[in-house]
Amino acid sequence: MVGSAGAMPTDDAAVTVPARLHLGFLDLNGGLGRRFGSIGISIGGPVTRLLFRRARRTSVEGPEADRVRRHLDVMRDFLGLDGGFDIRVDAVVPSHAGLGSGTHLALATAAGLRRLCGLPLDVAGDAARLGRGARSGVGIGLFAKGGVVVDGGRGPGGRVAPVISRIEFPERWRIILVLDPARHGLNGSGEVKAFAALPPASPEQAAHLCRLVVMQALPSLADADLEGFGAAIQEIQAVIGDYFAPAQGGRFSSPQVAAALGLLERHGGCGVGQSSWGPTGFAFAASADEAERLADTLRRSPEGRGLDIRVCVGLNTGADITAHAPADAPVR
Repeated sequence: MVGSAGAMPTDDAAVTVPARLHLGFLDLNGGLGRRFGSIGISIGGPVTRLLFRRARRTSVEGPEADRVRRHLDVMRDFLGLDGGFDIRVDAVVPSHAGLGSGTHLALATAAGLRRLCGLPLDVAGDAARLGRGARSGVGIGLFAKGGVVVDGGRGPGGRVAPVISRIEFPERWRIILVLDPARHGLNGSGEVKAFAALPPASPEQAAHLCRLVVMQALPSLADADLEGFGAAIQEIQAVIGDYFAPAQGGRFSSPQVAAALGLLERHGGCGVGQSSWGPTGFAFAASADEAERLADTLRRSPEGRGLDIRVCVGLNTGADITAHAPADAPVR
């Protein structure tokens, strides 16, 4: 796991990072000196997996290889590393789907190199070096710890937002994911322009969101009260979705996902919402059987046509960083 990194140097390594859901921002006003703040959860699928080996020459292969190579170049320069590295991207979380794929690739690259070289992790520092965490800190916190985390927002110094709360996700609960393969959420320059065009939220809105997180979502989570947790998340999603509606064309970026979430809610799904800019949607269920019932109902309905519908667990562990890649990983 994350805590095992920074041991003796090794000839190969593997890093597996679970996807995450961004459940909403806390403060889009910034009047107290910090802006954004967010709540997120680590989930059991899909995953990003990178395999590392020392090699005679450097090679990066697999999906998102160009992005990984850019991260590799930055980290090699910063750490002063010599020699070649073979990196194989074995699996990736879908990009621009609201599941944290960009942060996963960056932090997995840095962690794998550090594991090979026996160097201690510096998750927050490497995130800043690789251009991650410009707004939300939940992906960085979840890489290290898993569970449900809240970050305290970006301050005037520009540091990565600190994690101020972490609570275990109940093992019995399940999450229904609704992915729309035909759409992508805002990203890159489009995301920057969207934030620049939106006005600051009111102090009252920020206060409402913070109260929902501190006085309903987190206590309900600690008590394993799905109804209370789901109600808080759904209200947060409604407020945030309406705020971002001018930039993404509505409360949800995918009309198909919006219709699917409506069906899940009518059939008993809790806390429906959209992760980050989407298009991925989600709902919570009290058990595996209930989640499968909801997922099957959606799959059989017109609202589920063309969507990728999955049931997954919430993960209470961070990235898995091991000292050995699979035996069939190539050496070049």
